Amino acid sequence: MMSLLEVIGIGKDDILGNGLIDINFTQKQFEKIAIAGETGSGKSTLLKIMAGLEQPTAGKVIFEEKKVRGPLEELIPGHKGIAYLKQNFDLPHYLTVEQVLIYANPLSDAEAEKDVFAHSLYHTCRINHLLKRRTDQLSGGEKQRVALTRLLLTRPKLLLLDEPFSNLDMSHKNLLKEVIAEISEQLSITCTLVSHDPLDTLSWADKIIVMKAGRIVQSATPEEVYKKPENEYVAGLFGKYNLLPPPISKALLGARYKSADREGLFIRPENLIITRSEKELSVKGIVNKISFFGSYHEIEIRVEGIYLTVKTNAVNYLKKGEVAFVSLSL
Repeated sequence: MMSLLEVIGIGKDDILGNGLIDINFTQKQFEKIAIAGETGSGKSTLLKIMAGLEQPTAGKVIFEEKKVRGPLEELIPGHKGIAYLKQNFDLPHYLTVEQVLIYANPLSDAEAEKDVFAHSLYHTCRINHLLKRRTDQLSGGEKQRVALTRLLLTRPKLLLLDEPFSNLDMSHKNLLKEVIAEISEQLSITCTLVSHDPLDTLSWADKIIVMKAGRIVQSATPEEVYKKPENEYVAGLFGKYNLLPPPISKALLGARYKSADREGLFIRPENLIITRSEKELSVKGIVNKISFFGSYHEIEIRVEGIYLTVKTNAVNYLKKGEVAFVSLSL
């Protein structure tokens, strides 16, 4: 599959500390990329540079084999083949949604009313029922879907989404996830998104790029990033984890233990099993805490001076203070 976008040695000086240092990656056509990282890691700055809305101080962005020119090189910033949905988008006031979208359509008004692509887009973005409403009568989630539709009417080849799930309630958030998934699959538009909650990206992305302090610290598939994080920073971004010291790692892995694991082994809570009787390749501990989370329980076990968190549904036989044995489900 051909490369649609290349980010080559991008750097950005920033006195506020949100700069970028030697960012490199390639995005293939139709490849879904999520950019994750803590606040201030440079995610949004990178997205704006990719869109041609911010000028890098080093490196370049290549889109369809041509350089993306920044605001210091273009009178009107932005690239016509790249759509960027910013966090704080605006819609014209006192117009109906239908009017906003007709004005945004590059076709003539008469053509826009009959535009098959546009009406397909309205369906995909779940706004058919909103067309006759005024923009000031919409909820935050509805406004966002309208703003997204307006951008997509320009028929971009790359869509950049900056924190699309922030400030949305759960129902609008889940609906927007469905919309973004269908944009990728049904409209043949390549997507890149930044999310402040990386867990939102695991089921969607083909590749996750994790950033910290302006640098890429890991770039891999969602499964690799989740199960084999590069360090504690990456592990913590994607949920709870256990860092097993070498003695416990060796006891649980046996012959599979490698010296490369000497700094510790990252294990997610769902990959540990608790039993009351000792098993081969298990460690002994004491139940310290039992917490209920609806569809599962989290059990905190004290083992050799550290606390392990286990996610499980089997807790009927467990009580605080009892002896329990922990093994790997891997």
